[in-house]
Amino acid sequence: MKKTTAIHTRAHLVGIKGVAMAALAVYLTESGVRVTGSDVPDEFPTDEELMRLGVRVDVGFSPAHIEGKNRPDVVYYTGAHGGRDNPEVQAALASGIPAFPHGEALGVLMKGSRQIVVSGSHGKTTTSAMIATLLTHAKLDPSYAIGCGTISSRFAAGHKGASDWFVAEGDEYITDPGNDRTPRFMWLTPEILVVTNVDFDHPDAYPDLQAVQDAFLALQKKTKVTIVNADDKNSRVLLTGKNVLTYGYSPASDFRITHVGAGRERMFFRLEERGVFIAEFTIKVPGNHNVSNAVAALVAAHTAGVSWEVLREGLLEFTGTKRRFEKLGEAHGVTFYDDYAHHPAEVRATLAAARLWYPKTRIIAVFQPHTYSRTKALLSEFAHAFGDADTVILSDIYASAREHDTLGLDGATLVTETARYHTHVLYGKGYTEVKHHLDHEAHAGDVVIFMGAGDIYVWAKSLKHTYSETV
Repeated sequence: MKKTTAIHTRAHLVGIKGVAMAALAVYLTESGVRVTGSDVPDEFPTDEELMRLGVRVDVGFSPAHIEGKNRPDVVYYTGAHGGRDNPEVQAALASGIPAFPHGEALGVLMKGSRQIVVSGSHGKTTTSAMIATLLTHAKLDPSYAIGCGTISSRFAAGHKGASDWFVAEGDEYITDPGNDRTPRFMWLTPEILVVTNVDFDHPDAYPDLQAVQDAFLALQKKTKVTIVNADDKNSRVLLTGKNVLTYGYSPASDFRITHVGAGRERMFFRLEERGVFIAEFTIKVPGNHNVSNAVAALVAAHTAGVSWEVLREGLLEFTGTKRRFEKLGEAHGVTFYDDYAHHPAEVRATLAAARLWYPKTRIIAVFQPHTYSRTKALLSEFAHAFGDADTVILSDIYASAREHDTLGLDGATLVTETARYHTHVLYGKGYTEVKHHLDHEAHAGDVVIFMGAGDIYVWAKSLKHTYSETV
């Protein structure tokens, strides 16, 4: 029998449109909790899902949203929008309503479950969504909370399942900047921990790579089984732990990927366990990095007790998640994609995946840098990341709500640096300028990929629609 954790009957989520919070909203709603929320008026990838749930989302942040007949039993909040200092959170605490940051809230809701936690600087959303899909196909009915709008365009990003299993992302970012620097994943207690990679992704939260690695080591100490990407050198610090399984292309992997191929919008690969052939698998998402993510998911699900044959069938059901190489459609022969890539490693992987599927096609990358601190710390890495694109359009930097200092740079700084290594780089400061460049650059047969963690998601939909009407 699944252990249950007492939850409240009325919950208010501050910053509910964020992908992690929206997934939590789905889980809570399916648990019988009446959910309300608040957020900024901007369009988010989660808007449709929240509308489907019938969740009331108040615009802006005001104590009035949680007073009187709106009074909740509990408030959950993100580190954005002021975190604990948000006026709604402060009002809740002042009136005796318990309030928890998202990471802690997820830990409370997962308590008593058999936790499969996917951590890593890149790939954790896709990998955790794959695991949820595999366990669902195996009729295990897991609970899950995954940071994306939808899974495979059919499933919500959150679910309250009937089994003991609970799949979630484990984020290394801090719980509440300015108030609680606990890594968010430290609120979780994994039975199975997947580490896709370790990278220096949050210079506003960690002073250096070693500090990031130390956080992952601390999480591993709470874990029964750790599944580690053997191809990632920064993850090797985890290999000395107890009950470690490795996966990857490396011959030293416990689960080794061999004979990878691409064709007809499919990736094909063989998997071996310590030299013994397991099976051939197919995935419907592009890139060698997604083959690696798929193997991480397969090993996790197999560790949870699912047979390889069931997993081979289940993997075919996964067709991606929202904002992960999401195909927006075609217009006048131009194919448009949207992707969440916001770190140099992610940009490289996304463009390399696109090049695998479109080896002879002209690829236009439209990238919106996210946060001044990340752009400054990784400026050189970003400049080298666009090698698989024929044309690069860079916009101005999308500032995080927690950043107020430009650190002396803007989008033009990245353009100048990137132009040192790429022959065709354009600066589209904002939406209007990006549209102008696309009107002149995109032609029938081209692929346009929008990338970033800011509001470029809205640009992508609008520009694809506008291109359909005007070209």
